[in-house]
This record gives sequence, structure tokens and C-alpha cells, in this order.
Amino acid sequence: MAELSASSIPSLWKLARLEFDPVRNQRVLLYPEGVVLLNDTGAAILDLVDGRRSVEAIAADLKQRYDCGDITGDIVEYLSGLVAQNLVRVRLEAPEA
Repeated sequence: MAELSASSIPSLWKLARLEFDPVRNQRVLLYPEGVVLLNDTGAAILDLVDGRRSVEAIAADLKQRYDCGDITGDIVEYLSGLVAQNLVRVRLEAPEA
């Protein structure tokens, strides 16, 4: 399993998807064997996990959107938990030529 870093490019597992659960009145990450209940912060992060943005780019977007400090480490920690559950996949950024 690849180590998650600021330059990593995360993507959701192909069978996982973000949904709104009207019964719980909150966003969830659904996958065939279960569900992860998301708070607003988790949902904001996962909304930006598209397989194209790096963790660093996700942090920059959220920093600008919410006028906060550097949250790259927090995002790495959050996504690492989902990587450990195989709900998020990691692609390391290709070295520039």
C-alpha cells in the first residue's frame, strides 16, 4: 500500500460513492459492505477527492474556501484512515521530466 503524502493523488475506491442519507440527514460514504457517516469536514474533503487533485491541492482549496491555516497534515491523517480501510486509493504524483 502506498504511503499518503502531500503530493499523493487520492481517489475513491471504484465501488465507494458519496451520498446524502435523508434518514440520518447527513452525508455518507457508501460501499458494498457498509457505510461511513461523514461530518461536514469529512464531506468537504471527500468532495474534492477526484483522482486528479493532490492532497496539497485539496488542502489549498479548503484553506481558501474556509480561510484557515495549513491543514495538509490533517487531510493526510483523515485520508490515511480511509486508505487503511481500502475506501480511498493512492496514486503517487509522477515525477516531472
